[in-house]
Amino acid sequence: MSRLVAATFRGEDELLAACRAAREQEVPIHDAFTPYAVHGLDEAMGLKRTRLPMVCFLLGMTGCALAFLFQVWASASDWPVNIGGKSHSAMPALIPITFEMTVLFAAVGTVIVFFGRARLWPGRRRKPLDLGVTDDRFLLVLEGPDAQAVLQQQGGADVRDVEAAS
Repeated sequence: MSRLVAATFRGEDELLAACRAAREQEVPIHDAFTPYAVHGLDEAMGLKRTRLPMVCFLLGMTGCALAFLFQVWASASDWPVNIGGKSHSAMPALIPITFEMTVLFAAVGTVIVFFGRARLWPGRRRKPLDLGVTDDRFLLVLEGPDAQAVLQQQGGADVRDVEAAS
């Protein structure tokens, strides 16, 4: 891993300008930390769209299929009970559980995938790069030998080397 350099900025406009300048000069952006969501930061950093919505959809469809198939198997094959001449696999009776399992699989599965992808498993301790970064500061971390020059050129305060979090 190459050298990481961090700098703080007063506002979101300065942070966005620094991200764009880093991309123009082809300096790799390691990460940006903000106290709130900044509109357009993902574009300025050159991040790709996340695949979590597709994961959520696939997990939801898995939950839907499993719930439906289990209910049909349980009511029609494993334990058929004739109640008032009703069909063993009456569709309207299966809808509530199927819906609930769809939501459960999609929600819980997406959170688990997100935590795994972000490497945020239980017991993980990370040393913050700057203690006040999520309070009132905007922090940009760049990689490479030209990172310090770009951050100083863009007006970054407190430009310093940082060690990468594992």
